[in-house]
Amino acid sequence: MTDDASIKPTRSIRAGRTGKESKGTDWWAEVKSITLLLLAVLGFHSFIAKPFYIPSESMMPGLLVGDRLVVSKYAYGWSYVSPTIPNPVAIFRNVVLRSPPEPWGITLPFMEGRIWGKMPERGDIVIATPRHSNEDYIKRVIGLPGDTLEVREGIVILNGTPVKQEWLTPLRLAVDANSPCDPRQLPGALQVEPDGSTVCVLPVKRETLPNGASYTIVDTGPREIDWYGPVRIPEGHVFLMGDNRDNSADSRVSLEQQGLGGPIPWETIGGRAEFITFSLDGTTTLNPATWFSSFRGGRAGTSLRPEHAETPAQ
Repeated sequence: MTDDASIKPTRSIRAGRTGKESKGTDWWAEVKSITLLLLAVLGFHSFIAKPFYIPSESMMPGLLVGDRLVVSKYAYGWSYVSPTIPNPVAIFRNVVLRSPPEPWGITLPFMEGRIWGKMPERGDIVIATPRHSNEDYIKRVIGLPGDTLEVREGIVILNGTPVKQEWLTPLRLAVDANSPCDPRQLPGALQVEPDGSTVCVLPVKRETLPNGASYTIVDTGPREIDWYGPVRIPEGHVFLMGDNRDNSADSRVSLEQQGLGGPIPWETIGGRAEFITFSLDGTTTLNPATWFSSFRGGRAGTSLRPEHAETPAQ
């Protein structure tokens, strides 16, 4: 009897303590869980893939303002620009204070070399963070180490041979808030249809690089950057150009004009553009009804890898 009486209260007390503790929150466990989740996301962004938003018209017609796409981070190995390091101050200024847009990430100081490095192929669309800037540029790889590159009247000349260009039927793009067909950049391209709608009519060419990589470019007529070089691309460097040839701050454009200032080190390349996930026309507001109506049809899933001709163009 004595033993039974001494045991029962003990069990009751233990049960009471357990029930009381279960009502509390283990904040340290919550913090650890959130931290591990953030590290997993940042690790994925740094070494596997990350989303990217197209902010300018420099890669028209293949990429439009409002396109969201996936960039693979492992395609060429990893370099000092690979890690995704958030900048809380920039995020606070942009989101809370509504300051002018600025990069949300921090770029490490320049370091030579890549881990398991691989040189991009001609025609690849890549993301680059040049040494003079903390912003990402998206351009196409045209020249590789050892190439002599020149541009004459808008035609790229690689190692003394003009790159093949063929005029195509003008491309008609729908005009929307994200693609307004600005006459300052695309003079004469804006046209009104019989039904009152507007379209952007773009003069386009099919360009084919020596390795057979083929894609569409926009050529609106003579511009200053239609003449460049010749330059010899140094070892470990690449030459990048935008598909919207007359409106692209690429390797042909000086640093003072916000361009890349010539060939750039391959270490500054952060990844390869793979495919479009979705695209928005710029009409999204806080009204949930616009979240669906602003989607551009037919762009999700579009591959960003260049087509390849059966026989390389010479």
